[in-house]
Amino acid sequence: MAFGKKTVRDVDVKGKRVLVRAPLNVPISDGKVTDKMRLEAVVPTLKYLLDHGASLVLMSHHSKEGVSLEPVVPVLSELLDREVRFLPDCQDAQCRQDVQGLRPGGVVVLENLRFHPEEEINDDAFAKSLAELGDIYVDDDFTVMHREHASVVGVPKYLPAVAGFLVEEEVTTITKALEDPMRPLTAIVGGAKVSTKIELLDNLLPKVNAILIGGAMANTFLAAQGKSVGKSLQEPDQADLARRIMKGAAGKGIDLFLPLDVVVTEDIDTPKNVRTVGTDEVSANDIIVDVGPKTIALLEPVLAQKGTVIWNGPMGIAEKTEFANGSHVLAHAIIASGSASLIGGGDTAAFVEMAGIKDKFGFVSTGGGASLQLMSGQALPGLQALQNK
Repeated sequence: MAFGKKTVRDVDVKGKRVLVRAPLNVPISDGKVTDKMRLEAVVPTLKYLLDHGASLVLMSHHSKEGVSLEPVVPVLSELLDREVRFLPDCQDAQCRQDVQGLRPGGVVVLENLRFHPEEEINDDAFAKSLAELGDIYVDDDFTVMHREHASVVGVPKYLPAVAGFLVEEEVTTITKALEDPMRPLTAIVGGAKVSTKIELLDNLLPKVNAILIGGAMANTFLAAQGKSVGKSLQEPDQADLARRIMKGAAGKGIDLFLPLDVVVTEDIDTPKNVRTVGTDEVSANDIIVDVGPKTIALLEPVLAQKGTVIWNGPMGIAEKTEFANGSHVLAHAIIASGSASLIGGGDTAAFVEMAGIKDKFGFVSTGGGASLQLMSGQALPGLQALQNK
C-alpha cells in the first residue's frame, strides 16, 4: 500500500539538527533496559539520518511516572556505535546550549517529556519550545501516534514534519493486512475487555474470513450466551454488544470461534484447583485463565490454512507461565502455517518476545494502542500531523 506521508527520504538533512520523536518508552528495571525491541526498531531511521549528515535530538516519554530515560543512553550508544549524551531536561538553558553546540553525527537524548505536564495537554508554548531544538521534525514513534500530545501533534506545526522508516512500515504493513490481505484472513482477538475493542471488531467483521475470540473478553461472549463464567473478569454491560457481534458474523457468513473448554483456577496469584473444564461446567468460584485443548483443536485447522493472520491479544493470562499454554500453541500453529502474520503490539508483542519467537512472525508492531486504533479504522493524529507527499 502506498504511504501518503513524506518520509526522511524526502528531506535534505545534511548539516541539520533533526528533532526525532523516538520510541524510547521501553521497560526499565533497577536502572537497566530489560527489553530493547523498540530501540532496535528505530535504529535504521537514526542511522540513515546520521549517514546523511544530520545531528539528532531524541525525545520521548516513559509511561511509568517518574522514570528517567537516562538508562536508554548506553543501549542506544551501543546500537548506534557512537557516543550518545543524556540531557537532564528538555527546556532549560543548558539543554539549549548543548543542542546548539551539536555537530553533524552528534546525538543527544532529552529527559522524559512527561516530567512536564504541558506535554500531555498539548500545550502550544511547550510544543513551540521543543520545536526550537531542531530544524526538521521526524516522527518514528508509532507507539504514540494515537496521542494528541505536544511532541506528537504540536511540534509539526512549527517544523517540516516527516515520518521515519518504522512509522512508514507500521502503517503500510497494518493497512495492507486489512485492505489487501492474502486470503483467508483470520483475526485472533484476545485481551481483557470487549469495550476497548468494539471499533476493532466492527472494522474487522466485513474484512475477515474467520475471527477467533479468546482472553478475558471471551468471557463476556460466553456470559452473553447464558453460560456461567464464575468469578472471571467480564463486562455484563457489554452483553448486548457481544450478541450483536455474534449475530453480525453469522449474517456475513464469517466463522466466529469462542472457547469450547477453558483452564480455570480459584486463585490467580497462588493457583489452586487448576483444571480444564467445558464452558458449560465453570463453577461459581472459578476464574477462567486460558483456553483448553478442545478449543485449540478447533482452531488449529483454521490456522493451518496459509493466508493472513492478525493477532491482537493473548488467549489467557500469558504473562504467567502456567496460563500461557493456549497462547503458545496458537503462536506455533500460526508459525507452522506459513501465513503472513501480524502481531498487533502491546501484550501480544510482549508475549512473543518473552517466548523467544518474535522473529518467527512476519511483523510485530511496536505500538499497542496505536496499532489497535489503526486496525480499528480510526485516524492517527500523529500521522495526520505529518506532511503529505
